[in-house]
Amino acid sequence: MTTVDDLWYLADEATQQAEQTYHRLAQGDDDYLEFNTTKQVSRRRFRTVATRIEDNGAPYGAHTLTQRPNGALLLVRHDAIDLWVLPGGETDTDETFYEAAVRELQEEAGIKAEYDGLGMLGKVTFECDDHTTWGVLPLYEAHTAPVEPTVQDPDGEITEARWFDELPADTRDREQLSLWREQDS
Repeated sequence: MTTVDDLWYLADEATQQAEQTYHRLAQGDDDYLEFNTTKQVSRRRFRTVATRIEDNGAPYGAHTLTQRPNGALLLVRHDAIDLWVLPGGETDTDETFYEAAVRELQEEAGIKAEYDGLGMLGKVTFECDDHTTWGVLPLYEAHTAPVEPTVQDPDGEITEARWFDELPADTRDREQLSLWREQDS
């Protein structure tokens, strides 16, 4: 019996959704930094991210670039991947990316912020064997008073939240965040 591999179809459907999502987000704002990144992943991981992308165009949901008045950036520690990351995550049912970013910032750092719009819009390409797809990574820009973060993550993935004047070496997407900080100053 021959097994049919449907990854090509899933990848195509995901790419179509990503294109629609990208154009919808790009229409609403024009003062953001774009970036592209490519990740080689296993077949299992490819299927997971392609399914997420097919759902709403984004493999990782939405995140927030939160700064204090002095320019310090808020990062949270994601233990499962052992990196400092921006607060954020997947959308809940019928939730916009913006609403997800606001909710995730509250859950992962206990902080409410004033949002300025889209700060960065990423295209994340995923490759596995002969399959390729991509998804959108919306990063919303926000600012807040100098409050101390408090982790309240119901998923238990985030164990620490801190402000950083300089990005730690083990920061996910460090290069892109450094470019954004340069542009924002």
